Amino acid sequence: MKVDGGLGLALTLDNIVQQAQDGEAAGYDGFWSAETSHDPFFPLLLAAEHTERIQLGTGIAVAFARNPMITANIGYDLQVYSKGRFLLGLGSQIKPHITKRFSMPWSHPAARMREFVLAMRAIWESWDTGGKLDFRGDFYTHTLMTPFFNPGPNPYGPPKVFLAAVGEKMTEVVGEVCDGMLCHGFTTERYLKEVTLPALDRGLARSGRTREQLELSLPAFVVTGTNEEEMAASAKGVRQQIAFYGSTPAYRPVLALHGWGDLQDELNALSKQGKWVEMGELIDEEILQAFAVVAEPDQLAAGLLARYGGVVDRISFYAPYKAAPETWLPVIAALKAG
Repeated sequence: MKVDGGLGLALTLDNIVQQAQDGEAAGYDGFWSAETSHDPFFPLLLAAEHTERIQLGTGIAVAFARNPMITANIGYDLQVYSKGRFLLGLGSQIKPHITKRFSMPWSHPAARMREFVLAMRAIWESWDTGGKLDFRGDFYTHTLMTPFFNPGPNPYGPPKVFLAAVGEKMTEVVGEVCDGMLCHGFTTERYLKEVTLPALDRGLARSGRTREQLELSLPAFVVTGTNEEEMAASAKGVRQQIAFYGSTPAYRPVLALHGWGDLQDELNALSKQGKWVEMGELIDEEILQAFAVVAEPDQLAAGLLARYGGVVDRISFYAPYKAAPETWLPVIAALKAG
């Protein structure tokens, strides 16, 4: 199992180099940057310049805030500069963000995303072969590519495309047209096995591929600490993050599978009132245990492997609380050995 790290949600460009170098030295296989309050691509350019081995990916870049041509260009350049270490992780975001924050169109997200990825692949193929660009879809049309705008073949090949998915339709798109899946942290072992994997298999069947040809990446919620105080603080942070995600209607199916569908309504109502602390208090011990591996540091790797070993190919620690970087070092080693 590969073990990945994150460049942090509060990252700034002046601390990226040290984070990336520390992650590589710690033994991480990959580092992911998120598109939250900062651009997700700029940090990876710096990280690529100052590291040698670690893979670098966006987890995620918002696809529908861009178009396939722009994204293909960025993916091409980062793949070249990193010498083949770039992973293009995309996500759809949700309608309010796309229409109200980015002022971009929204419709049929799964079908649109499938076409987005296929359009990028058509662009990369045109650059690689020098052939005519002639992609015509329901959402995107790319039919103009002159030599002046063609960067030529990528010496490292196109970057692998990962896609974030929760619902079954988007998960099927992963299996059909992508190289990897970014599972959402808001998932459970049961949801992965009963909903995600069957949907992934349906998509793979349409593409004529097998599960071995696709990587599954999971940011796994973990609650850990060396004493009761640290355990309580980490549990509180994870409860609040679970509640935040649970308030989103698009993620209701995960709760509903466990019979907690009504909780989504409560969380959503509280989120509209800005009652974030109260939301976390609704996440009881049963729900916490379903979403997170709760263990002391020396038992964390065993807990993660017991739950996700043989299911996911890459894992990272979703720990929305303060923890010393050295906390994860023995866990990384144990996971990679296991």
